[in-house]
Amino acid sequence: MPPTENDIFPPIQTHDQNNNPIALTDYAKTPILLFIYPRADTSGCTLEACAFRDLYAEIRATGTTLLGLSRDTVKAQKKFADKFSFPYPLLADPDETIVNALGLIKPKNMYGKLVKGVERTTYLIAPADPEGHQRIQKIWSKVKPEGHAEEVLAYLKSL
Repeated sequence: MPPTENDIFPPIQTHDQNNNPIALTDYAKTPILLFIYPRADTSGCTLEACAFRDLYAEIRATGTTLLGLSRDTVKAQKKFADKFSFPYPLLADPDETIVNALGLIKPKNMYGKLVKGVERTTYLIAPADPEGHQRIQKIWSKVKPEGHAEEVLAYLKSL
């Protein structure tokens, strides 16, 4: 079962685009905005990631840590991050451990052919509670890239 709001977010341990080890617990003291996208440097993913880049300062001003994640390799994430000057970490999940734990591999229709792909999803994860649990505060599922970053920022500002 995929996690739902108020569930404990599964522990994440992976690498960012610079091959630095990253664990979700590294950010336990702040809210985390984790946007998960299907593939680096594709049109929709670029639109979404660039929108978050353009609003990065405003997102950080809310005290929130921003992270992106896809099932791309560290090398692909590095190329994507460098090409578009992303100021936030892009996490690599090439073995699909994280997207599978979140239940985000779904059947998709691509040019008339059924394939398995990642469902674009964004999570707002609350700071760790006294027991160290990081709970899901909000989930945006089946995200459309256009306007999503603005919608998320508006939500963060409303808290």
